[in-house]
Amino acid sequence: MNITNPINEYSHLTFLAQIDTFFSVIITLGGKSMQKQINLTIILIAIVTSLAFAQQTGVKEEIEKSNRPILAEEKFVETQHSVRIGGQEVRYTAAPGQLVLRRPNGEPRGNMFFVAYTLDGVTDMRSRPVTFCYNGGPGSATIWLHMGVLGPKRVQMAEEGFQPAPPYRLIDNEYSLLDVTDIVAIDAMSAGFSRAVEGEDPKQFHGVQPDIEAFSEFIRLYITKFNRWPSPKYLLGESYGTVRSAGVSKELQSRHGIELNGIVLVSSVIDFSTLSAAPGNSIHYAGFLPTYTVTALYHKKLPADVQGSLEEIMNEAREFAFGEYLIALTKGNRLTPQETDDMAKKVARLTGLSPEYVKQANLRISPGRFRKELLREQRLMTGRLDSRFTGIDADAAGEGQEFDPSNTALSGPYVALFNDYIRNDLKWESELRYRTSGSVRPWDYGTQYRARYLNLVDSLRSTMARNPFLEVLVTNGIYDMATPFAATEWTFDHLGFEPTYRERVHMTYYEAGHMMYIRPSMLKKFKEDVAKFILDTKDSALEIKEP
Repeated sequence: MNITNPINEYSHLTFLAQIDTFFSVIITLGGKSMQKQINLTIILIAIVTSLAFAQQTGVKEEIEKSNRPILAEEKFVETQHSVRIGGQEVRYTAAPGQLVLRRPNGEPRGNMFFVAYTLDGVTDMRSRPVTFCYNGGPGSATIWLHMGVLGPKRVQMAEEGFQPAPPYRLIDNEYSLLDVTDIVAIDAMSAGFSRAVEGEDPKQFHGVQPDIEAFSEFIRLYITKFNRWPSPKYLLGESYGTVRSAGVSKELQSRHGIELNGIVLVSSVIDFSTLSAAPGNSIHYAGFLPTYTVTALYHKKLPADVQGSLEEIMNEAREFAFGEYLIALTKGNRLTPQETDDMAKKVARLTGLSPEYVKQANLRISPGRFRKELLREQRLMTGRLDSRFTGIDADAAGEGQEFDPSNTALSGPYVALFNDYIRNDLKWESELRYRTSGSVRPWDYGTQYRARYLNLVDSLRSTMARNPFLEVLVTNGIYDMATPFAATEWTFDHLGFEPTYRERVHMTYYEAGHMMYIRPSMLKKFKEDVAKFILDTKDSALEIKEP
């Protein structure tokens, strides 16, 4: 049964006519003495109802626009700009656009949105790198990398990368990578402005392998459309974007014959066993412990006997986590009461928690519990994406967080400034809402990963084995409690067993969180590290390293 709003059954003119008839009857009964007051009342009602109906009509039209069928359309908008990077003026072209993903028979499936920044005046594409970048999620738009570190404009955060007060500011990004590489920021299907076209089910893109295939096909289309086949090529993915990069690198190589010069993994997780607190999965707890240590150090919760530089304390935590602690966890209930007491004290010493709490948790501290417990006496919780951040929860008694203070600090300024920038500065016209996070659940892990942890380590190893020039840069925020740095190290310790693999993986570390670039001092370091990596690898002038 359809229930309609009765005010839509007639126009506002009809409604006013009925009001006028009603008041005519009143005037007749009350005499001329009431006529002036009634006339004023009718005028006021006319004004109010006219505005109400106009507003309602506008809302209705807006809804109809947003529900219009999405048609397959390849389009681009180019604008010219300049920015100072490293003290030098850089002239560039910004080009938001979309490419159409098609089936082998040519039928369109979806429009994939991107924003490209290309250096003006380049004539030899063989010497100019191009970097394809994306955030993770899955289902996240690439607003964070785009507006936080890579593009020529960035969101200005407060001191040390904390939440700014509105109104927010978009400023020139003096640390953009545009002086070193062209940048193509791609939104995943169902995120940003990327959409399935009319008649196509968006769920066909919502899975590990479909997602890999969509990004790989987009890259093939882009380098064909814009003559970038000769260019040095890079992938730069963040979070789930790192596991995507492992799969895309293999897909590009095996299906499209496209070889890469390098892959940058920002806050990497390509083995999901490190994130799962499933029973018996002891590596999860060991991988998080060094992050607990540096977080407790930052908030001044470590005991006085934990001495040394930050690097020395990190090394002590690593050795303990993957040594004594992991051995104790694997023993399970074979630990004696005395061994349990001794281990609880050691864990407490390196986490800032009490030995009693550690024992109550059976020596296994989940990241969610740690974030609630560390500053509980101060009635504060720490952030997940960046454990430097603190927030006030609904209460100080529970185990779960109401929200992540390091996540909410970013959403407001990034969303507001991007929507203004893309439409007014870059002249992109669209009636669609820019989805910072698309509705992609349930995510299809396919038959291969449905009954096991998602792990694309071997996909990356396979790609590196077939391309001996491919190098990998892994950037780690030490306060990242979403993809902890020690778990990433453990993952790459198991990337092949010949020296050539380890020699071609480069680790960098930042005193920041998951999005290390929001902290100004770390943004500068990130630019330096990634720029050096690209400059060192763009000519493939590397000796083939023998096993």
